[in-house]
Formats: sequence, C-alpha cells, structure tokens
Amino acid sequence: MQNVLVDETKLHDFVVDIFRAAGSSEDEAALIAQHLVTSNLRGHDSHGVGSIPVYIRNLKCGDLLANQTLTRVSETNSFLICDGNGGYGQVMAYDAVAIGITKARQSGVALVGLRNSHHVGRIGHWAEQCAEAGLVSIHFVNVVSDPSVAPFGGVAARVGTNPFSVGIPRDGKRPVILDFATSKLAVGKVRVAMNQGKPLPAGALLTAAGEPTTDPSILFGQPKGILLPFGDHKGWGLSFACELLGAALTGGKTQSGPKRRNATINCMLSILISPERLGTADTLSPEIDTFVGWVRSGDNAGVLLPGDVEATTTAERHANGIPIDAKSWSDIVAAAREVGAEPPSSILEPAIQSKARSAP
Repeated sequence: MQNVLVDETKLHDFVVDIFRAAGSSEDEAALIAQHLVTSNLRGHDSHGVGSIPVYIRNLKCGDLLANQTLTRVSETNSFLICDGNGGYGQVMAYDAVAIGITKARQSGVALVGLRNSHHVGRIGHWAEQCAEAGLVSIHFVNVVSDPSVAPFGGVAARVGTNPFSVGIPRDGKRPVILDFATSKLAVGKVRVAMNQGKPLPAGALLTAAGEPTTDPSILFGQPKGILLPFGDHKGWGLSFACELLGAALTGGKTQSGPKRRNATINCMLSILISPERLGTADTLSPEIDTFVGWVRSGDNAGVLLPGDVEATTTAERHANGIPIDAKSWSDIVAAAREVGAEPPSSILEPAIQSKARSAP
C-alpha cells in the first residue's frame, strides 16, 4: 500500500470534524486539529494525525475527557501549578502556556507546572508558542503510560520517552527550536516506521530478551520490546530529570509501575523568560547571529541548526501536501467513522496531482 497525500487545509477541517463529532467544542476541536496537523507539517508524523485513533479509543473508554478546563492549584504573579483533569493535552498545554506568557511578560520569568494532562503532543509546539510571543522557554515532560524505555545499564523498561524542548526567539528570523525525546526514538516514530514497513536504525531497540533488533513491530509485541535512551547515560540522566521536574515537582504522578490504563498522561514543567524584561532583548538576536556565523564558517557552511529540518519539511508539505502512510490513513478514517465523521471525497486530490507532476 502506498502513502496518500493530503491537502493541509482539508486535513485540518477533517480533523476538526472528527473531534467535534466525538463531543469536543468548536474551540477544542480546532486547537487539537491545529496541533496535530502542524506536527505533520513539521515532519513529526509520530505526533500528528496518526494519534487520532488512540485518542478516540481513550475517549471512548473514559481515559480521556473532552471539554475540560484547567484547575489553578497554586498561583502567584510569577508561577502557576495547574491540573489538566485528564483533558486533551493540546488544549490543556496551550492554555497553561498562554497563562505563563502573560506572567512572563509582566514579571520577566514565569514557572508553569501542568500536571495530569492527557498526551500534550509535540513539545516543540509549546516552545514555538512561547517564541512567537518573544519569550525563551524550557520544557521538561514526563510520560506515564506503558513503560517503553530502559534506564542506562538496564534491560527492562521503566520510563516513557520523557521529552525535552527549548525555544529561543530571533528578531526577523525563524526561532531556534530544540525538541527531542530522551529515548533514541519516540514511540510514535517507531509506530510510523512499522506502518511504513521500514526498519529502525541499529542500536535503538531491544527485544524483550535484550537482543538488538531493527524490527519496529517488536516494540508493540507481547512481550514488548524495549527502547534505549539516547547518548547512553546522558539521555538517561536527562530523562530522569524530566521525570522529577515535570511530575514530582509539579505535584504530578511519576511512572512507578506497569501500565494501569490506556491514557498517556503527561506532566510538564515550563520555564518562560522575557529577554525584554531581562534587558537583554537588544543583544540576544545579534549574539545568536554572531554565534551561528561562527558555527557555519569555513567548511561548516552546511551545518544545520535546531529546527532547520522542520522548516524545510514544512515548506515542502505546504507546497505538495502532507504524506500519510496508508495504514495510518485507514486507521484515521475508521476512527472518524466510529464517531460519525466522514472524510470529504476530495481530501486526497493532491495525491492525483502529485502523480501527474511526476509523470513523464
């Protein structure tokens, strides 16, 4: 089965229809759709519309709740601890970060803890939200779900992929966005590889018996495979910090046992900094430019910055449509029909146009 190409606007509208049919308000459905489709545009298909079947499953079994609002647990002018009440992370995180942006603009620095949220998606999205507001941000996230990653030196999964992100704005230029899982691969990227029938890079995954494998289906088998932390002890150390800062410090739950429910629960600690209030706004971008010029000088002209690949992919997908593997697309359509939504008949038109462009 071949990939399909989907127009981003039609895909966004289809995703809105799905979540509206599943019971979300118009605003909630729009925020979810915007986040998921943007993840696909950036090339992070692991956190894009392929998540829809899992979300619908969790919604139906009560492990994800629609139309929730943040509970402000503890708050001052410069910090906020809030509870997501098991609601859509694309909404809970957006609202928490928006409050943090207001506080950082007023106080210079804001600390925002979000706990007990359903899957908050691509963490770089929240760094982008802050950067668009002119703020530097740092995000530590833990994952409470089915443990998938072994600690360094271990061969049994004990934690999730515990992502980390940093966003730095630049005057008149695309911000620097650093965003990665602390495992060698995110679980969603393994799922995409499995659906596409592609092997994984060597050294990322072990079988349940501790043997190296490149077969992505092993991660989802019974018994399950095991992902490894990136950078050996360094990735494990950062994952450990994400667990404690993202969850324990914010009053959330750490991963402390095997999977107990279908939901993927995230806690996130976000630090937002206003260069303007610090008095460094005038020097930040020039110094970034100076440093980038040095990094790319001489034979290093082709060196990529954090976010460069995503920017290139976004431009390509804006122009040509979003590719989705056939298995994921079939699952998305099936999930949509479960809740009474139907894809528009014209949604796959770019696939026909793409073939026409490539024809001799």
